[in-house]
Amino acid sequence: MASPAKKRRLNNDSKPAPKGLEYFFAKQRQNGETDDSTVWKTQELTDEELARKLQAEWNEQATKDGKASVVQLQHDDDNNRIAPVEPSTPCAEANESQDPEKLDANPAAVFGSKGKNTLSLQSMADAEENASTNIPLDESPLTFDPSKYIPDLQKAWAAEGGNASYALLTRCFVIVGGTTKRIATVDALVNCVRLLIEADPSSLLPAVWLATNSISPPYISLELGLGGSAISKALKQVCGLDGRALKVLYDKYGDPGDVAFEAKKKQSFTLRKPKPLTIKNVYQSLVKIANSSGQGSVEQKQRIVDRLLQDARGGEESRYIVRTLCQHLRIGAVKTTMLIALARAFLLSRPSGSEYPIHSPNELAAMRKEQLTETYARAEELVKACFARRPNYNDLVPVLLEVGISDELLVRCGLTLHIPLRPMLGSITRDLAEMLTKLDGREFACEFKYDGQRAQIHCDDAGNVTIFSRHLEIMTDKYPDLVALMPRIRGESVNSFVMEGEVVAIDRENGELKTFQTLSNRARKDVQIGSVTIDVCMFAFDLMYLNGQPLLDRSFRERRNLLRSLFVEVPHHFTWVNSLDATSQEAESIQDFFKSATDIKCEGIMVKILDNLLDVAYTGDMIAKETAAGEPKTAQAQQTAKSKKKKSKISNTDSSTSAEAEDKEKRKGGRRKPLLATYEPDKRLDSWLKVKKDYGSTSDTLDLIPVAGWHGQGRKNKWWSPILLACRNDETGSLEVVTKCISGFTDAFYKANRAFYDNGEETGAARNTRTAQPSFIEYTGPQPDVWFEPQEVWEMAFADITLSPTYTAAIGLVSEDRGLSTRFPRFLKKREDKSIEEASTSGFLAELYRKQETRPPATAPQIEDLELDGGDADLDVEDE
Repeated sequence: MASPAKKRRLNNDSKPAPKGLEYFFAKQRQNGETDDSTVWKTQELTDEELARKLQAEWNEQATKDGKASVVQLQHDDDNNRIAPVEPSTPCAEANESQDPEKLDANPAAVFGSKGKNTLSLQSMADAEENASTNIPLDESPLTFDPSKYIPDLQKAWAAEGGNASYALLTRCFVIVGGTTKRIATVDALVNCVRLLIEADPSSLLPAVWLATNSISPPYISLELGLGGSAISKALKQVCGLDGRALKVLYDKYGDPGDVAFEAKKKQSFTLRKPKPLTIKNVYQSLVKIANSSGQGSVEQKQRIVDRLLQDARGGEESRYIVRTLCQHLRIGAVKTTMLIALARAFLLSRPSGSEYPIHSPNELAAMRKEQLTETYARAEELVKACFARRPNYNDLVPVLLEVGISDELLVRCGLTLHIPLRPMLGSITRDLAEMLTKLDGREFACEFKYDGQRAQIHCDDAGNVTIFSRHLEIMTDKYPDLVALMPRIRGESVNSFVMEGEVVAIDRENGELKTFQTLSNRARKDVQIGSVTIDVCMFAFDLMYLNGQPLLDRSFRERRNLLRSLFVEVPHHFTWVNSLDATSQEAESIQDFFKSATDIKCEGIMVKILDNLLDVAYTGDMIAKETAAGEPKTAQAQQTAKSKKKKSKISNTDSSTSAEAEDKEKRKGGRRKPLLATYEPDKRLDSWLKVKKDYGSTSDTLDLIPVAGWHGQGRKNKWWSPILLACRNDETGSLEVVTKCISGFTDAFYKANRAFYDNGEETGAARNTRTAQPSFIEYTGPQPDVWFEPQEVWEMAFADITLSPTYTAAIGLVSEDRGLSTRFPRFLKKREDKSIEEASTSGFLAELYRKQETRPPATAPQIEDLELDGGDADLDVEDE
């Protein structure tokens, strides 16, 4: 049979040219069988076009001969090319099963493969693993039975050595990403974790890392280091798109994962038989990318990305592979949600061969709602406590697989030297009066809140020192002077310790404190003691570990006494925070102390409970609410009034309803548990309160994320003004828009901001901007002119918080159909010490909205409302 092909033009390379389609037809060309009138200009055709045209020609000839011919294409992995295998006698199976006319109509459905890596054009856009597709992961864990699905899953996984497929995790991501309900999110994660525990425990740990959108804990520096170009290049190569087509998709969908989904749907063929992705090999591929360095690392990373996208089956796997590579999974499985899912899953399931006790679903289903909630809560608190002390899934998950939910878990995942624990956080109070009301009847310590960098310092018996930031990142190299100092401050009886304090820039000569901006100018890596130009002082305020013993369960007074009695003060190098012990009756002394803190450039004060008083219930929130309504102000009167109200309500109900009413009343009235003086890692409690100078009764502040902007009007036409700002939804991971702001900016700031968020109109090179609204930003108002890449946190002041039909922040927390917004927002400063993960949450915004009812309304500026639509003119109000 004559061939229609012509020899392809070869590259002038020093290396031998790889064998391609031209090699297959070399013999026919030598025999003069090629008809010049039908010769293709193959050098102008892609591999796909050439293969399709070849198949059409052969189909036509096969029709004349009354038989179908098989074209087999072999993928050359080394050169990423295809080459046909020299044809032999057509096989009987192909003659019987393939209709040439149908083949011509659907060239993507050609022929089955023969031999290793020998295959034909085939569609992979809609390929899925059937065993995972129909599993109802959104079913309640109390009715979900993993044993019904495990046999089919293990059969599908057998080809990969029994390792769980990535398709199962993708199925979970699709369900979780498609709901905004927290219960549904947790249930789907619980069921997925249970399947892995019982069917493939070895895949559970990588699955947890992938679901939490990370590959290592923050104190282990393991970053993917991938740019958008690597993912774009892979999409173009794997899905057969050019740059223009990819840009059209990105402009339309905005999210890289959604672009990958659409691109995969348009991919109608593949020339390499995909190797099904497993959870393990996806995670291992990410680790390989992160560990790639040195010469050739860019090409190595690109090959790994290409292979992941080539092996992805269907659009959904492609979507989540790309989102994982971009480090923005967007399924709402934040740390807390995953820890809850792990706790509940290990209550119900255990690996084959394990003997630790579990609960049967029927047993839990038979419990009353209060009992079930308490059972879940105990398990969740245990898992959360372990992770707060040892924030590494590599430590937590293997121990869970060994011992399940038991007391041994906390012993084996306890506080350890050179592994940071998550810091305890303080609640924000509006002013000193609110703080005094909350802590009425308790003795507390007031401490200067220095304007520096929080540090957690670990020192072992040998004098080895590790310093961690509040984000758990290692910053030992940044402070070599502190590293050298730490062994010297130990008293005679101190061997090892973990302490916490504030590192502040200081003038060594006179002890004058400097601002955080000064400290931020200090180099971060490879700092030598001799090259230090910005001196620092460590102001210690807590001691969590001493000589091999954790002190977390000790009262703050005990921990502070040990800190101050066993360590040696070095003036202007190491000392304690300035503090004052007081009670609510000493308001005047506290006011003077607060003023002295702000006078020396401190941010305000921290207030901490000194002792554990188990017989004193916390009623701070309840007092604040009822005082506003004219109820009695003393704690004792409040308790009495509350008791009468509760008894009156309960007397008219039966016993079962009374329990529900009491529980509801407790939730409405505030927490009843006493405030403890223990150190509670990763918790924000009223045991610690912060009062900042910016949190005055008429100047509450929010830490918001700039997400978009409009072109300014008049003299601001070259800048972004107004600017759209958002807060975080801690449960879904999305950003919810709060307000627009035009006030508080200087001309210099406008210019710098325009250069930082550059859409490329003038420079031709976009920077830190997007062309479409990202799907993780919730906003339905007038569309801005440019979307920012979220990465900064700005501190914003405002007059008050109002309900809004436009903005989505905190929707459902205060009103079912309205969100919250701010009136008269004003920019104060960039929070360079905060990441977007620490921006204000929608829950915090809702809390501020409720609290503003307890104070007189703020006096609004005598100007029109500044909350303008994008097309309205800007007002030059209070520009500095």
